[in-house]
Amino acid sequence: SNLLDAGDSDQQPKHTNLLSTQRLTDVFPASPTDRIRMSGPVSLASSSIDLPPACYKEVKRHTKANNTASQRAVVPSLETVRSILTSPATTNAAKKPTLVPVYRQISSDLITPSAAYLKVSAHHKDSDFSFLFESAATEQVGRYSFVGAGPRKVLATGPGHGPECDPLPALEAELAQHVVAHVPGLQLPPMAGGAVGYVGYDCVRYFEPKTARPMKDVLQIPESLFMLFDTIVAFDRFYGVLKVITYLHVPEDAAQLEAEYQKATQTIDELVAVLNSPDIPIPEQQPIKLGQEYTSNVGQQGYESHVTELKKHIVKGDIIQAVPSQRFARPTTLHPFNIYRHLRTVNPSPYLFYVNCKDFQIVGASPELLVKSEAGRVITHPIAGTVKRGKTPEEDQRLADELRSSLKDRAEHVMLVDLARNDVNRVGDPYTVRVDHLMVVEKFSHVQHLVSQVSGVLRAGQTRFDAFRSIFPAGTVSGAPKVRAMELIAELEKEKRGIYAGAVGYFGYGGVDEKGEEVEGAMDTCIALRTMLVKDGVAYLQAGGGIVFDSDEYDEWLETMNKLGANMQCITTAEELYYDQQQQAAGKS
Repeated sequence: SNLLDAGDSDQQPKHTNLLSTQRLTDVFPASPTDRIRMSGPVSLASSSIDLPPACYKEVKRHTKANNTASQRAVVPSLETVRSILTSPATTNAAKKPTLVPVYRQISSDLITPSAAYLKVSAHHKDSDFSFLFESAATEQVGRYSFVGAGPRKVLATGPGHGPECDPLPALEAELAQHVVAHVPGLQLPPMAGGAVGYVGYDCVRYFEPKTARPMKDVLQIPESLFMLFDTIVAFDRFYGVLKVITYLHVPEDAAQLEAEYQKATQTIDELVAVLNSPDIPIPEQQPIKLGQEYTSNVGQQGYESHVTELKKHIVKGDIIQAVPSQRFARPTTLHPFNIYRHLRTVNPSPYLFYVNCKDFQIVGASPELLVKSEAGRVITHPIAGTVKRGKTPEEDQRLADELRSSLKDRAEHVMLVDLARNDVNRVGDPYTVRVDHLMVVEKFSHVQHLVSQVSGVLRAGQTRFDAFRSIFPAGTVSGAPKVRAMELIAELEKEKRGIYAGAVGYFGYGGVDEKGEEVEGAMDTCIALRTMLVKDGVAYLQAGGGIVFDSDEYDEWLETMNKLGANMQCITTAEELYYDQQQQAAGKS
């Protein structure tokens, strides 16, 4: 399938976020002046490095030469691991390391993330939990992609699935049991193992108890679900390589260290063999039935009545803005991964993800970061203000200028930036909280958005989990003031939102640095927008819009339909594609 093909290029990539990596066309931006966004463990700020084309080609040449030597080697060696674990920095560390990262690096020029996901998930036949994280946008390429399958543990919460409580303390406690040793000179991506999954919107009732209301549970899925991975595949688009990363579990008895090292290398070697296999286990597609209808949970009249009610509360002064939503259900026999394969080509986005949760699958192309944290710095990206892409460069620029000058969009955006600044300030050192950039127009595949960035350094005693609670859910999917807006939304919608407007992402393992001091792991999460839940042969799609005092009921309903348009069209066109293939195959038989 051409969706699994990969290309190569000596042109420069541009990093967009920590979550993942790859433009769907597998082609780098053509301009030699494009800036390379490097965002690794050293620099959360995504510092920009300008490299001339000749220099970039030299980097590629050295990388390919070094790959030949490192293809067969597992790094670090057993001797290095032994010396690390007996060094003063480790023995005197604040926490005794329990894990040592080891990896093997191979070229990724003939392996795509989609192909790797299919191979790795098929390799773990005894597990129905897996994930694929990628990144793409119209004019940018993210650096990393991540693949994982067969987690060692799954944590779920919610009625019928686990405890009904805040999911973060249990997740934090689970991750705290594992401390990664510092390996000098070892360069790993920000995600090298840890927890991958989602926190559903309805978990807010544990973070802000005032918002709790009796809600109908239509979807019957966990309120949160996280998979714990000790082994992942990480694609590095910049260097054209992938790393198979796993962890050596430090034994109590030093005499068992070699056996543990051999166990880790065996895990790596098995996965490398799987990745190098020429066979790609394409998902079996059931016969397609065309013409299935979408059904809204509230309908146009119901949604417009919600808008009317919220406007009354705005006039009373209860709230300034609120974001109601509607959900559509659509029967489909499409394999969920085939939906993802099509979505990533028609709606490339900064956060692309496919998460298999056994009984249901999450397929998403989100444009918006919720919150990320690394090295103690927290970042969030409010998005508010949208206009379509132009058919020509001139029209595209004109529409962008109109968006920048729109008083309504600017007013709404500034309000949400202020809300984000307040959320970060609740956990950050107030002297470090700042708006890094304000109302920048970012261009995506189908639309242009006004985007800002707010950041701050965590105060002493505050963690990434505190930052997540403070910012979740985003003001762009709830309203302002946030708590009161969420109360009113719950009273109107009366149904759990599930994954929609929640968060999808990862929490990496923490560890110790070269001085033996404790270092918190990375976190990167996006808002579950433009996201589909596939369960029992039904695809669920949900969207909302910000309501202000002068909102028009019909226009607001239409806005939700426009937001759902890309995903609706994705399912329809994918069904038509596979239907035609099946008809052609039937004609030949």
